[in-house]
Amino acid sequence: MAVRILVVFAGCLFLTQGIAQAEPRNIEICAACHGVDGSGVGYDYVPIIAGTPASHLEEALFAYKDGARNCVGVPVMCDTITPLSDDEIVEMAEYYAAMPRLSSKEEFDPQLAAVGKIIHDDLCAQCHVLPTDKNVDSALGIPLHGQKSSYLRLSLGAYMTGDRETLVPIMDDKLRELDQDKIDALLHYYASWDPQS
Repeated sequence: MAVRILVVFAGCLFLTQGIAQAEPRNIEICAACHGVDGSGVGYDYVPIIAGTPASHLEEALFAYKDGARNCVGVPVMCDTITPLSDDEIVEMAEYYAAMPRLSSKEEFDPQLAAVGKIIHDDLCAQCHVLPTDKNVDSALGIPLHGQKSSYLRLSLGAYMTGDRETLVPIMDDKLRELDQDKIDALLHYYASWDPQS
């Protein structure tokens, strides 16, 4: 009996050490704003990054580090990423990508969400798939469903003013088709996404 308990204890200790080792070095750098769980720690403008494919997180982080992406309105992101090594960036991206995708849990208008779904299917769905889609890792754009409305509004504004460059020319065309009413409907649609449904 004592041997069996010792084996179980050793197994638990091994698992605990494995979890601790899986947490990236310098996790506090990202967790200060995004949280250890990738939820954004209550800041409206900080995106949910849990469950975002690693390739997309790496692309964004390297763009911040290299200066290819401006830190619009929130310079702390560029200042934070600069000292990270390439290996640390990859490690952080893989850590957050491995987590389940969260919902913003924001209130939404079902009628506006229904209109937003039509707009998404028409303009956005080609590149931005559901976080649970089997092709999410290879999709051209990040998953937008469940993302915080304030962050999406900030990002869309940055693309529209040219403060953030689009990855592909087709996105410029799609953005030109959006007005404030369409953006509002889209945000209600993305807020309506529930990972439990």
